[in-house]
Amino acid sequence: MLKGISPLISPELLAVMARMGHGDEIILADAHFPGESFNGRVLRADGLRIPDLLAAILPLFELDEYVPHPLVMMAAVPGDELDPKVEESYLKSIRISNPDVPAIERIDRFAFYDRAKKAFAVVMTGETAKYGNILLKKGVTPSI
Repeated sequence: MLKGISPLISPELLAVMARMGHGDEIILADAHFPGESFNGRVLRADGLRIPDLLAAILPLFELDEYVPHPLVMMAAVPGDELDPKVEESYLKSIRISNPDVPAIERIDRFAFYDRAKKAFAVVMTGETAKYGNILLKKGVTPSI
């Protein structure tokens, strides 16, 4: 255990976040996401919900302030509907450490898959919410 770091963050996740550079992306994937099909660096966070993981990660992780949307989620497939409570719960967790965070961008399912292929890592969670995947783009960590 380390002081100030949530026990929800595994040693592997902490190492991945530390190795990421400015502009790198990490996906917190729901339990249904085909992470292994899209990315060679997959971490497991089974049993963890994404809002809880966001609240644990974002005090340690600077979002990219040089892009309009450092947070990206998958849009609903035509004919399907999103549950607005999913995004609301994510934003509530995000705003704990990032009160001025911009809106979450929604992109097409296949565009999201393309981003997953290029992402630094995919974290498979226990999140069961439909369209529950979220991508975080890392920014520059302020100097101490």
